[in-house]
Amino acid sequence: MKPCRECQHEISEQAMACPQCGAPFPAKQKWNGWGFEYKSKAAICGLPWVHISFKYRPNRRPVPAKGIFAIGQFACGIFTLSQFGIGVVSVSQFTIAGYALAQFAAAYSLVAQIGIYVQDGHGQIVRNITELIKML
Repeated sequence: MKPCRECQHEISEQAMACPQCGAPFPAKQKWNGWGFEYKSKAAICGLPWVHISFKYRPNRRPVPAKGIFAIGQFACGIFTLSQFGIGVVSVSQFTIAGYALAQFAAAYSLVAQIGIYVQDGHGQIVRNITELIKML
């Protein structure tokens, strides 16, 4: 038995939540959220070489991956692999990128199911931005 870090109520060390106050994983001294996160120590211009994040903060907000290689549900970087991404080269479900492989994308060049591109685009419903502007 250990005291809950929030309310000091005695709880089991295996408790998922405090029965008194509801704090998640109350036996841990410090708890910073659910999920997995890895950040490489090597960095270029302040960005980690690799940042992988499938993590949520205690307030249930996702932690976006930010790095040269960014992998996660939300990612921003040079190379991104994500559900929602912003990057130079991106493989995502939804993305804004220079070069994209995605379901929905806005990019300079892309392969997408639905997308808007500047230079080159391939997919089911992809349109050049200049074509769309002329239509208006």
